[in-house]
Amino acid sequence: MTTVTSPTSGKGVGPLLRAWRERRRISQLELALRADSSARHISFVETGRSRPSEEMVLRLAEHLDVPVRERNVLLLAAGYAPHYPETPLADPALDALRDGMERLIQGYEPYPALVVDAMYTVVAANRGIAMLLEGVPESLLAPAPNAMRLTLHPEGLAPRIRNLSEWRGHLLAQMERQIALHRSDALRELYEEVAAYPVPEEQTEAEPGELAESVAYFALPLRIEHEGRVLSFVSSISTFNTPMDVTVAELAIETFLPADPATAKYLHSLAD
Repeated sequence: MTTVTSPTSGKGVGPLLRAWRERRRISQLELALRADSSARHISFVETGRSRPSEEMVLRLAEHLDVPVRERNVLLLAAGYAPHYPETPLADPALDALRDGMERLIQGYEPYPALVVDAMYTVVAANRGIAMLLEGVPESLLAPAPNAMRLTLHPEGLAPRIRNLSEWRGHLLAQMERQIALHRSDALRELYEEVAAYPVPEEQTEAEPGELAESVAYFALPLRIEHEGRVLSFVSSISTFNTPMDVTVAELAIETFLPADPATAKYLHSLAD
């Protein structure tokens, strides 16, 4: 099954390609050299004077690093059938993918790890994530919990995050980049929702039992309270290389690495 939705899907392929080229800040000549074409042909395609072949659309999309879903939009705008399927994650065809992701995040324990889709819906999570979510209301946890709501909602993790203003700014900026890339109305609505949440007052003073040692962080940490202790993590996001399916292309695996020795020691003590 292939589903293609985009606010720009009614435009011709020429203006869409031009918009992607300008977004990537690439000249017609540079794109032509990359795609083994000519600047004249690229100009004709963008102005609608020439209809690109299906192969050319895919080649230009590849060199412009267009997301897989948007490549289908380009093909439809050029009068061709979508090239990339969108297989439901629960489909048996993706059994190996799901099993692999589960083994990956479970192998990361006791550190937190989860898998989200393009709308930040949590599709898999390990026990490290479950530990951080202890005490979060069931209304936020089911069904299909959303990572952004869980993190920024005033009844979610937000009151426990000691550097909330910094972490909130990081997450909202991440969403803005995704909106600019995918131009999704649904993602825009989610952004507007979570950005409007009231911001709980941040806790900054150390309390007895906290892991409050001075650390020179190598990346912006998530500093979050758990049972009277403050744990520090830095996050890393991984995606699949050269995906051939829209669903797979939009999955992201986020892992949280302890940002200091005390956090690592505490998590291992819980696992013993």
